[in-house]
Order: sequence, then structure tokens, then C-alpha cells
Amino acid sequence: MPPFFLMNRYRLTLFAIASLVALTASAFGQSRTIIIDPGHGGYDRGGVPGQRISEKDKCLDVGLRLRRLLMASGYRVIMTRDSDVFIPLPTRVAIANAYPGATFVSIHFNCASRAGANGIETYYYRSDSASLAQSIHRNVVSGAPTENRGIRRRGFYVLRRTSIPSVLVECGFLTNPTEGSLALTASYRETLAGQIARGIQRQPAPSRPLTASLRSVSLGGDFVRVPAESFSRSRKRSSKSARSHRSSKSSTKKKHKKSSEN
Repeated sequence: MPPFFLMNRYRLTLFAIASLVALTASAFGQSRTIIIDPGHGGYDRGGVPGQRISEKDKCLDVGLRLRRLLMASGYRVIMTRDSDVFIPLPTRVAIANAYPGATFVSIHFNCASRAGANGIETYYYRSDSASLAQSIHRNVVSGAPTENRGIRRRGFYVLRRTSIPSVLVECGFLTNPTEGSLALTASYRETLAGQIARGIQRQPAPSRPLTASLRSVSLGGDFVRVPAESFSRSRKRSSKSARSHRSSKSSTKKKHKKSSEN
């Protein structure tokens, strides 16, 4: 074969390799380093006063399981804490911001004064975090035998102050008898970690309808609906009905009780 054709073939091979490397970097550049942030820790037990099940250790257990699963898939994982210690919110944010191009996932469990409150919620703040919130939420909801409380845009400190895509997932209510009992089992915490990992990896998951009680009330401008095939926000007008007022009041109480995470 003439040298001219050999040179062209060599150049084409180099171009193909370079293109593959570029595509790989593009696909994984913002997701191969994951910052896992298990909520609370140390003297901050999490939850509400008198809560029977501690939140801090459940968050840590799910976080450590998630680390193992992600590392097995080739991810670089940074933990904001990997033991029962208290890490201030600014320190958690500083850890996340020290890794440009990474992804930040904060793990929590919910609580409420009403034992019947249940379901999975996911939060984000930055617009570049919306698709990540959607992916994680769909996967966690699809693997949990509980309700879909939807996705919300909220300015929690660790979401507002981080400079990378950031999501906070509430893995169910520890104050709910059923969800609390599930959280006490290692197998369910492994399931939660596995579904969060699938969400981080943007694995497909079926969409589930919202909790019936949430479908029938106005949820305010921060609520984000997740349709079957696309991601959109629902900005409904605030309702003055008594039912809407009760829902808003209940949500406000719950967030005040988790004020240590704001």
C-alpha cells in the first residue's frame, strides 16, 4: 500500500481515538466524581425531638453503601463525613466546591409531627441540577414501596451555596411506622443506595403518580411535576382553600423542624 494511503489511515485512526476520548470525557466529565453528603451527624441526631429512630446513622449507612456501589462502577467518591461526626454546613459546601465538575448528593430522611406523613421527596436549587433531581427521584420512587411526594426547588444551604450540580433526597419519613420500620432494615437501605446510584448514572426508571393528597391541592411555585417522558415545572396559583392551607402549614412545620439543614 502506498505511503500516502498508510498516512491517511494512520490519521483517521488517531482521529477516531481522539473522538472517542472526547466523547467519553464529555459523557462522564461532570459525573465521575461524586460528593456524598450524609446529613446530620455527631450531636445533630436529625429529626424532631423525641423521634424514636435516629436519622443521622441511617443517612450515613445509606451514604456508605452508595459509596461502595459507585466505586465499584468506577466513580471517584468523596464523603463529607464517613463516621458519626458533626460537619457544619459551610464545611460541607466547601468540600463540594473544592471539586469543580463533580456532582453533590445529600442524603436525608424526613420527619413530621403527623405519623401518617410518608413518601419520597427530592430537592434541587440550581437549574443545572434539575435533570439529576429527576433521575434520582424517579429511581428512588420506583424502588420504594411508598408514595411519590415529587420534586421541589428549594434554597437549602447545601443546594444554594454549592457551585456544582446538587441534589438533596429525602428517603422517607422515619416518623411513619411503615417507612421507619423499612429504614431499620439493612436490605432496604441497600435498595435505597442502589436506586440513588442508578439515578446518578442516569439509568431509566418508570414514573409513578404523585401522592393523591398532593395532586388535589395547590403546592406553590416551588413544586416540580415529573411527567412520564419530559421534565417540567408546575407553577399553579396559591389556593385559598382550607385544605391547601392545612397542607402548607404541615409542610412549614416539617421544614422548621429540619432547620438545622437550612
